[in-house]
Amino acid sequence: MQMKKTSLCLAMGAIWALASTVAAAAGVDSTWKTTATHAHVPAASVNMSSLVASSMPLHVQVTLKIRNKGALDDFIAAAHNPASPLFRAKLQSSDVAANFLPSQAQAQAVADYLSQAGFSHVSISANRLLVSADGTAGNAGAAFGTRLVKATDEHGRAAFANIDDAKVPAALADVVLSVSGLQTVTHPHTMLAKASTQGRVEKGRPGGGGGATLVGHNPTAFPTIYNVGGTPTASTVTVGIISDGDMTQPLKDLNQFTSTNGLPAVNTQVVTVSTPGTDTSGTPEWDLDSQDIVAMSGGVGKLIFYAANSLSNSDLTAAFNKAVSDNQAQVVNVSLGECETSAYQDGSMAADDQILALGVAQGQTFSISTGDSGSNECTKKPTGTTPSYPASSPYVVAVSGTSLSTGASNSWVSETLWSGAGGSPSTVEPKPSWQTQGGGTTRDVADVAFDADPNSGAIIIVNGSNAQYGGTSLAAPLFAATWARMLAAHPTLGFAGPHLYSVSTASYHDVTSGSNGGETATVGWDYASGFGSGIVSALNAAL
Repeated sequence: MQMKKTSLCLAMGAIWALASTVAAAAGVDSTWKTTATHAHVPAASVNMSSLVASSMPLHVQVTLKIRNKGALDDFIAAAHNPASPLFRAKLQSSDVAANFLPSQAQAQAVADYLSQAGFSHVSISANRLLVSADGTAGNAGAAFGTRLVKATDEHGRAAFANIDDAKVPAALADVVLSVSGLQTVTHPHTMLAKASTQGRVEKGRPGGGGGATLVGHNPTAFPTIYNVGGTPTASTVTVGIISDGDMTQPLKDLNQFTSTNGLPAVNTQVVTVSTPGTDTSGTPEWDLDSQDIVAMSGGVGKLIFYAANSLSNSDLTAAFNKAVSDNQAQVVNVSLGECETSAYQDGSMAADDQILALGVAQGQTFSISTGDSGSNECTKKPTGTTPSYPASSPYVVAVSGTSLSTGASNSWVSETLWSGAGGSPSTVEPKPSWQTQGGGTTRDVADVAFDADPNSGAIIIVNGSNAQYGGTSLAAPLFAATWARMLAAHPTLGFAGPHLYSVSTASYHDVTSGSNGGETATVGWDYASGFGSGIVSALNAAL
């Protein structure tokens, strides 16, 4: 190992001699190799007078490639194959570290390269998968051969974007996967929608389930609505929530929610990822996630908030990495997403997918909302079909949304597709072997669906007061809690994806009507709603 480290360090001297001759302009030496981070804006379409100042500060995060990716893929396939002796096997954290994580020498080589390029505060994550640093646009140009230009994000705020693919010297090409922090135009966002009127919505309102009367629901009603029956609570299961900012108020609201509804206090933990965040704008989202998970699950053993500093791609990659490297939460809720094309260009798709794959190998399930922009997350218009990421990842469960109609005593009456629910075939992600529905060779979104219409949404506590919210940010935690119950009843299940496709359709309320613009709910599995919503007791019996 020392010989390998020495040779890599010697190589760094030669690499830096080359890199130091490269300015922030184009024309990177041909001995450099392109990473998974692509140009966010084509250089040909840019006025070069809009280049940012070379002194502009920025934070970058380099994701390293895992080792033995082929062996990891083989293990995951075997663990999901009933005919394999490895069926339902799971890797321990020690197995992952020994066989798949980058070596210390590899991580140090990247850290040294960043330091030599002028970056400061260079830090290697505990599992050596991420190397982060602070620097300037000039440092990024020299280190990664990319220029940055001034831009605006979808809200009209000042941003910047890279107009060249991020590159690294050939000696690091087998180590470096992607570089985050080179654009701030796009990033994931929350997937919740507030009801215009709290309580009862009469017939004829948009999204009203074919004329059904919709009402808001206390989250404690969902176990009855979705028929948990004798399914155990999730009291033995740890559930995580990917979040950002300050968790002080969500914890207060959760305590008020459990106290008001006569539920036991929740064992909670806040894991600060990187540096503490102060943003509180996400409070309604984290309230929706936590209160619905606790209510639908009947109580969890522990609820962990993985609090990123922000919703930037790099910060969320770090949060995913922390949840997987900790390997404490068996189910992780993610009520976030962005246009999958943006995630692909940014390189965060490549970075997150390999982290999520490690989670699958450990038996973890990430429950992801499919978005509230209908069939096209990229245009946010009811035309076209491009899904949200990470819902389109082959290493997660993608949860779409319905308009839920209920009757007396919280009885389930019907569900139709909520018009805002995301669901469409991926344009880039491969179809996992366990996904036996849909067509083509790319990942099909969604897998399942739960209540999401704000008019039939959850009445939760936000900043100490009642508020009614929906969106697929409600659907995802409802599934996360459902799967936590399944794990309590069947501890060896592991990742949910293959199991959802192996059970009888009698385990689901089939959603057969409604459209999200580009896709339509039909009999059986469909892009818009997957298999439909889970009948919890039936799903438990089928597993």
